[in-house]
Amino acid sequence: MGWWQINADTLAGSRFVLSPMAETLASLKLLHAGEAAHPGERAWLDRHLPGYRERLAADPVTAQLLRAGLGRVWTADFLAPTPGDAESFEEGVARVRATAADRARADLVVSLAGGPLPAALDRDDLPERAAGLFCYVWNETVRPDWDRRRRILEADVVARTAQVSQGGWATVLDALRPGRTRWLGDNRLQVNLHEYPPREISGAELVFVPVTPQRQGGWVSWEDTRRRYALVYPCTGALAGDRPSAVPASLAALLGTARAGVLVLLASPMSTSQLTAVTGQGLGSVGRHLKVLLDAGLVERRRAGRSVLYSRTAAGGVLVEAQNRDDTYRS
Repeated sequence: MGWWQINADTLAGSRFVLSPMAETLASLKLLHAGEAAHPGERAWLDRHLPGYRERLAADPVTAQLLRAGLGRVWTADFLAPTPGDAESFEEGVARVRATAADRARADLVVSLAGGPLPAALDRDDLPERAAGLFCYVWNETVRPDWDRRRRILEADVVARTAQVSQGGWATVLDALRPGRTRWLGDNRLQVNLHEYPPREISGAELVFVPVTPQRQGGWVSWEDTRRRYALVYPCTGALAGDRPSAVPASLAALLGTARAGVLVLLASPMSTSQLTAVTGQGLGSVGRHLKVLLDAGLVERRRAGRSVLYSRTAAGGVLVEAQNRDDTYRS
């Protein structure tokens, strides 16, 4: 397994960062794999795979660059720049484009697990080709719904921040990429399952970066010159899905579909921003639903740091379960 040595001050100073560039790389990896983790991803792939494959078919050099750069074990470093604070997509892709040609070729040799660089990739325009492909993926598949994605990512950060206040950093780190990230104790953070030498990152900048793609949404990166390390992870699956959890028909008839949907989602604590992101309802509508549910004693709220989290009360849970059973009986 790969792990980082990290002291308490570095962990305490770590933070969450949203990155359009990381979201674009995760989406590119999803297109490359062509395998969906949930129906929402399947629908997204169905919309965008034909155009993506057509583009690569017309540019075989870039297609070969991508196959080499997205290795089975390691992604070429120049394709995964470490996200900066409040960095736009344009700023991120500019760093890819500015990569020296010899460094890009060396990174590809690493992602090929030491194998020889294909002759077709022994050229100086690899960074420009990679940047062009990133721009295509951003403009055609990510940017059109970036506002929705950003709300989902912000909601995930709210939830993780609340976890820190409730269960400490170890709980959060164990849940970022279950089975891959884990707090090992003795100031050690497991970051993946690969047998790489440990890295001492105490005193460095450490950022955690959520992305919405699930299966392809996870990697680590770093910049030695700035001593900056990033752990990219897939955001909470419930947030990344294409649609909210199913609402029992009888509950929808009782409360109204939108309000019942909010109650169903509150099996786990969520903030208003999370509910807005997941349901697609406006902030004002979500607020009105929450007030009615609070007044009825079906949900409760509590403060977690700067956030207010809502969850079902015991009465709310009983109501949802009763309506679930009633729907099952009727079917």
